[in-house]
Amino acid sequence: MSEPPQRSVIAEPAARPAPPAPGSVWWYFGPAFVASVAYMDPGNFATNIEAGSRFGYRLLWVLLWSNAMAILIQYLSAKLGIATGRTLPQNCRQHFSRRLNLVLWVAAEVGAMATDLAEFLGAALGFYLLFHLPLFSAALLTGVCVFAILAIEQYGFRQLELVIMSFVGLIGLAYAVEIWLARPSWPDVVRGVILPQVDASSIYVAVGMLGATVMPHVVYLHSALVLPRRHNSSRLWLQRMELLDVLVAMNGAWLVNSAMVIMAAAAFFGHRLTVESFEQAHLTLQPLLGRLAADAFAVALLCSGLSSSTVGTLAGQVILEGFLDLRISLFLRRLITMIPALVVIALGLDPLRILIFSQVCLSFCLPFALLPLLWLTASRKVMGQLVNRPLTTVLAGLTTVVILTLNVLLLLGAFGVSF
Repeated sequence: MSEPPQRSVIAEPAARPAPPAPGSVWWYFGPAFVASVAYMDPGNFATNIEAGSRFGYRLLWVLLWSNAMAILIQYLSAKLGIATGRTLPQNCRQHFSRRLNLVLWVAAEVGAMATDLAEFLGAALGFYLLFHLPLFSAALLTGVCVFAILAIEQYGFRQLELVIMSFVGLIGLAYAVEIWLARPSWPDVVRGVILPQVDASSIYVAVGMLGATVMPHVVYLHSALVLPRRHNSSRLWLQRMELLDVLVAMNGAWLVNSAMVIMAAAAFFGHRLTVESFEQAHLTLQPLLGRLAADAFAVALLCSGLSSSTVGTLAGQVILEGFLDLRISLFLRRLITMIPALVVIALGLDPLRILIFSQVCLSFCLPFALLPLLWLTASRKVMGQLVNRPLTTVLAGLTTVVILTLNVLLLLGAFGVSF
């Protein structure tokens, strides 16, 4: 007989939303939007700016296929939480051996640390670009702001969801302005989306884009985000509503990511400029597209960093609690994970290079989240009536194979193998 559902950091009684009004679809929107923040985090800015400035529109197809994989993966994660009442890490702890769980936990923590580094750095850079603060002071201000956002959860998790959804809206608005000002070549955009192109010179950035788009920490987190609504809805109805939530949120994230590449291609690649830092991107946008474009870029980066840093902290807590049955304060978790970013800033390391490297690390951590998710959601014993259909399992398996293949290509490119 299965164990009773376990409590999660997100599924606290005080965090449960009120029951929905009859026919209210809006009430179900939230979990996927929170998860989608990780698909628009500063790591995406780094890889997408590099992709657009170095290769023009050629790598837009990576975002299309990454988004298709993200939709499937996030839906499976949400469905696991709906079916079992447990997060993905909690299910791993229940169904896998202690040794395997230790390996999975280490991989999850590496991914979470890489994510924390990217997100915190991005927010600090946003403050730096907007207000010309010293970068270390901007990092400390970022920490204060993230603590304030996390404190909103004390008033209910729905309130935190709405704040994060507002950040998502601001990022989208900022990049709508960027595209309007950049005036890209739309035939080249369409060609880049539908025609896959990759070679040894672009594989590192392509895999970094994948690592920045399909994020392992929100694969773990999404299974927790749906738990509060599970108390007020039938499982089948919640599954349908969460699928709608995922489709809207993930496709929105895809449009924002594509806009990042398109802007960089139009503004930098089109003028034969190689951008090697966020500061250079910000300074270059002003003479090319005007002050509004430069400020929109900085605002989007700041909103991305603050919201994704908050989500990353929640994900880290779900990982720690799920795999080790160990719970610490969210604020303590955030304080500890600020340290690597502060060290990087204090040492004067290039934030853009660090961000791209962190996204490649995330790509290598992905299989450790995907394989358990695939196994669990394909098991009728675990999922009951919400078990995967055979076609869903096949598509999820192909997704995992694609990610592993790209990682192998990255290693070959690093050793100078041409393809």
